[in-house]
Amino acid sequence: MECIVKQEPLKPMSETPIPETPMPEARLSETPPDRLASDPDSPFYDAAALERGIGIRFKGVEKTNVDEYCVSEGWVRVAVGQARDRRGKPMTLKLAGVVEPWFKDLAKDQAG
Repeated sequence: MECIVKQEPLKPMSETPIPETPMPEARLSETPPDRLASDPDSPFYDAAALERGIGIRFKGVEKTNVDEYCVSEGWVRVAVGQARDRRGKPMTLKLAGVVEPWFKDLAKDQAG
């Protein structure tokens, strides 16, 4: 017993419509990165994000001395006074808790 299946001829790629999808950069630009560092030597340094201004709320309190943060792991790294390490970088302390970053330019647009 033989089964016959009819297939439609394939369309060339130029005739196939491509659905419109938003660019991922447009969607991601409204949320800060999961991990960000202010040290240019760090692999998590992002100059474009830092130019926009990042606000950090840690355990419900806004912090202004955050050097690095990670939302998914739930920690921030803050500067400890004026102390420096042997490479001349500020000494930091890693604190665990709920991290809420936001872009300051978006906050200004929503408020004004």
